[in-house]
Amino acid sequence: MKVGVLTGGGDCPGLNAVIRSVVRKGVQDYSFDFVGIRDGWLGLLKNDVVPLDISSVRGILPRGGTILGSSRTNPFKHENGMQRVRETLAAHDVDALVVIGGEDTLGAAMELSRQGIDLVGVPKTIDNDVTGTDYTFGFDTAVGIATEAIDRLHTTAESHMRALVVEVMGRHSGWIALHAGIAGGANVILIPERPFDIEQVCEQVKSRFQINYAPIVVVAEGAVPKEGQMIVKDQSLDEFGHVRLSGIGEWLAQEISARTEKDARTTVLGHIQRGGTPSAFDRWLATRFGLHAIEAVKDGDFGCMVALESTRIVRVSLADATAENKVVEPSLYDEFEVFFG
Repeated sequence: MKVGVLTGGGDCPGLNAVIRSVVRKGVQDYSFDFVGIRDGWLGLLKNDVVPLDISSVRGILPRGGTILGSSRTNPFKHENGMQRVRETLAAHDVDALVVIGGEDTLGAAMELSRQGIDLVGVPKTIDNDVTGTDYTFGFDTAVGIATEAIDRLHTTAESHMRALVVEVMGRHSGWIALHAGIAGGANVILIPERPFDIEQVCEQVKSRFQINYAPIVVVAEGAVPKEGQMIVKDQSLDEFGHVRLSGIGEWLAQEISARTEKDARTTVLGHIQRGGTPSAFDRWLATRFGLHAIEAVKDGDFGCMVALESTRIVRVSLADATAENKVVEPSLYDEFEVFFG
């Protein structure tokens, strides 16, 4: 059997660990052949395919990003996309695909599976918003990076006695904001799942200043105020119809300054959260995902996604995994309200 491997959507730490794991087990245990698809779905549209063997995956475990490249390409938004995908797979005698991606990449994979392409999905995203798995790899690294940034910002905020707003990633879900905010001792945490009251935020900020403490506000990029729309700098859309987010942190800092008459500054962590070497947990999880993904290919269990359930790796249907985003439950957010303000 010849298996194609691709990484789609935004990059994140741990992608190379999956590639390494898939290829090592596939070659050594099952004598599979492998090819890498360059730049996600774009590689199948452009017939950009490279050989992939054990020698090409040596030494990549600790590397961030992906040796195969990635893109936010939607094959169904391109002319004759499905036909071009089939032609590329046929040209290289690819029997099955291992698709490593988040909600959009796996959503396209589900549609390709429905149209007869044999494939297995692997969930990755720093946002941790893929349904059916307790965690996605990349999330732990992103939370660690955000927490370290918050730790550092505490000292400069206290030195100048100003409010600091930290904008983290999270389009539909506030997993990074909640985890990093609690770990970093933030005073206000704003997530997309719960529209916020700007007046309440300012009151929480003022209460901290009253005890000579510099407040830290952590906000997910997709968070919205109760009375308005999502705050973004750029209204353009990607191929999956998503607004390119950013801007809520800057807006918050301006509002806090105006309403509290205290200095407030913004730090947007952005792509820093996605870069660099993966944490030990993400390397471990990504490696396990890769091992079980190639087992699913060997078993012919196509149309599934490997997932973490407690400490076990299980298989769930792609249809279930892409039906909706995994969001922060209200009860979990409410657990931490004692620390807000």
